[in-house]
Amino acid sequence: MEFNLKGRTAFVTGATSGLGRHFANVLAGAGASVAIAGRRADRLGEVKSEIERAGGRCAGVVLDVTDAARIAPAFDEVEKALGPVDILVNNAGMNARGFVTEITVEDFDTVMNTNLRGPFLMAREAGKRMIARKTGGRIINTGSIGTFRALPGIAAYCISKAAIGMMTQCLAQEWARYDINVNAICPGYIETDLNAAWLHSDSGKARIQTFPKKRLQVASDLDGMLLLLASDASRAITGALLPVDDGQSL
Repeated sequence: MEFNLKGRTAFVTGATSGLGRHFANVLAGAGASVAIAGRRADRLGEVKSEIERAGGRCAGVVLDVTDAARIAPAFDEVEKALGPVDILVNNAGMNARGFVTEITVEDFDTVMNTNLRGPFLMAREAGKRMIARKTGGRIINTGSIGTFRALPGIAAYCISKAAIGMMTQCLAQEWARYDINVNAICPGYIETDLNAAWLHSDSGKARIQTFPKKRLQVASDLDGMLLLLASDASRAITGALLPVDDGQSL
């Protein structure tokens, strides 16, 4: 089945770098109009130009997902520019490396607000609007292998991603009657701005050697799953937490 997203509008958070930037380009390449959200206007402009140069349609929205008062206005801006949102990709996230006794309460709260509270608020607003329109939709959350297992030195991150897994299933159960499918892609280690320094450290290199294939993933490894979940081909897939991890969780 072709993963054709023409006529659809996707909204991608955390889209100024890393996986979010990649996801926005992939969805645009499949025909979707794409709204990109992030905190830095200059980077939003870069990604918008990138998508438009490739022939896509894009709108940028300055948004910090931890700011509850900005969520509904951001959706209003997207609807005005591109039309109602059919696909939400909840990708905004961050990390606080350190053992539990080392990280501060402020660091823990920042991780939870960004990785869990923000995606919850985004999904809630998207769900309200999809239900009101009676058109269904797709919500794709970015999980992690940390959704299922403890990873060393990033407890707060793993706790937030485990919660994203349960959030995904709760929303899928509540909204199945409205034809809103909610799923999570759970990748393994992929180099991004969040983890590059650690991955190039001695401990990071040692960690890579423990993986079955002794390598990092690349962002394009997630393209097939992203397009599947965003398209009509995923009609019967909801509440799924889907590892795409190169075997790293084995």
